[in-house]
Amino acid sequence: MEDVIGKYPAVQGWDLGHIELGHSINLDTVSFDLMRRQIIEAHKRGAITTLSWHLDNPQSNGSSWDTTSAVKTILKEGVNRSKYKEWVSNLAQFIKSIKDENDNIIPMVFRAYHEMNGAWFWWGAASCTPEEYKVLYQDFVKLMGDNNVHNLLYAYSPNTLNNPQEYERFYPGDAFVDILGIDIYNHGGDAGFAEKLQQDLGVVRQFAQAHNKIFALTETGNVSPGNPQWWTQILYPGIKDTGIAWVLFWRNARKDHYFGIYPKEASATDFKAFEKKEDILFLEDIDGYFFKPQHKIN
Repeated sequence: MEDVIGKYPAVQGWDLGHIELGHSINLDTVSFDLMRRQIIEAHKRGAITTLSWHLDNPQSNGSSWDTTSAVKTILKEGVNRSKYKEWVSNLAQFIKSIKDENDNIIPMVFRAYHEMNGAWFWWGAASCTPEEYKVLYQDFVKLMGDNNVHNLLYAYSPNTLNNPQEYERFYPGDAFVDILGIDIYNHGGDAGFAEKLQQDLGVVRQFAQAHNKIFALTETGNVSPGNPQWWTQILYPGIKDTGIAWVLFWRNARKDHYFGIYPKEASATDFKAFEKKEDILFLEDIDGYFFKPQHKIN
């Protein structure tokens, strides 16, 4: 992004998958040491960091996408409870290791067990009930507190909605959620994507107003890139006036699987026009931020 418009994003995301296993790199082969340094540098510049966690399936030892039933096994009295608590401890230790130059823990947003209304993760709708999911989410927040982690804002982030009622179906409660989100990808074509953005973000906005929360488009991307005017003609009309605090794009994995912009990509020129919209802000467009979450659950 910086090499296209000369600016950095104000919100930057990282995934911590495989931190639970004690690995030195995440599931996308990104070094955790590098990640730590980049988060510290981003914080120094005034950026906000968001984290997700594609942890392995604790029952099968497969990936996050192994939908073998596992949620019950890691809750209290479950056969994998000890293993899971160790995994959460490993996660907590990494988060607490991310400190600024004054040895202060850096505040971040954590998007726990996202896209639960889909069927592709072991914590998803095909593998556990809404009530089991709520307990999983609540238990996770409590365990992080038990590990003395109090510098996170927790984001609740379903996938594209099948109906408006689905947003509330898995909601773990206001005491466990600080930020409301939703993940919406362009799977069904440009026109349908723009319409879905407005429709689903409208649902989230109404929920946010009722629960006094801020909300964001916590993950998105163009699955079939190539439209040279996608940013200004498709994405921008879809998010305009929705009230979202930010929009986060998933990572660029390879040349045939990417979601962020890069030089000479078909829509790079249009992205420059998108950047100039008065309601689209990048890191240098904001004066910095300050928030100090104290999310303690007894």
